[in-house]
Amino acid sequence: MEVTDMGLTGMVFSMISIAAGAVMYWAVTSQGHGFRLSTVGVILMVVGAIGLVISTVLFATDRRLTGTQNRTYDRAVTDTEGRTAAVHEEVHN
Repeated sequence: MEVTDMGLTGMVFSMISIAAGAVMYWAVTSQGHGFRLSTVGVILMVVGAIGLVISTVLFATDRRLTGTQNRTYDRAVTDTEGRTAAVHEEVHN
């Protein structure tokens, strides 16, 4: 799995966590004894926000580095007299 995939997957899970936390905090009105769903909702929203920031940084870093990698090309070249030669070319960005 590439870093880009991990970043996208992390973003999706973070958004789901934030949405579930928001529902628990603002939409659930019944509370149990000693267990508050609103507190769990706040924790889910905070963890989701931290995960979203980390996933976004992973995704952005991987996308930015794709253009700066070195590339190597191997090809055969034929001149006007019919002679062929192998060419090894390295491109540094």
